[in-house]
Amino acid sequence: MSAEEPQDDSAEDDDLRYFVRIGQTDLDGTKSVERSLSDMNGIGKRTARVVADAAGVDRMATFGRLDDDDIEAVVEVVENLEEHIPSWMANRQRDFFSGETSHIVGSDLGQKRTHDINRMKMINCYKGVRHKRGQKVRGQRTKSTGRSEGTIGVNVEAIKEDMAEEGGDDE
Repeated sequence: MSAEEPQDDSAEDDDLRYFVRIGQTDLDGTKSVERSLSDMNGIGKRTARVVADAAGVDRMATFGRLDDDDIEAVVEVVENLEEHIPSWMANRQRDFFSGETSHIVGSDLGQKRTHDINRMKMINCYKGVRHKRGQKVRGQRTKSTGRSEGTIGVNVEAIKEDMAEEGGDDE
């Protein structure tokens, strides 16, 4: 904090878009392009960096301050992400029904995941059975974690209350 007069940011805030909409997701316009894109389902840090490079925008620039053309370029890259990333980076490799490799973002990702889990439950594969039972699916330890039947151990307060009630009856 210097002794200089504070700068007036009101002129800069006029051209700031606080929300940038891509697909069905509102992204924070006050963050950098890379951080804002990584808030979207299906896009992580590395994918956000690839999107920014493919769109030709500075990944550290504030997303809400970009021109409309730059934002449209980012939207175009996100919608056609399969063309800009290698196949090993896609989140739907060799899809069960279509056999194609694609990258799904936004709310479609949650719908596809739910559909896949329901298909596994329906065919009673190992992962589907684990999902049905509500148990760990990916081989995690279950002896000491993931217990869903409530607390295990001694409830000291309940014992003290019972003892107080028994002691009060004797008098």
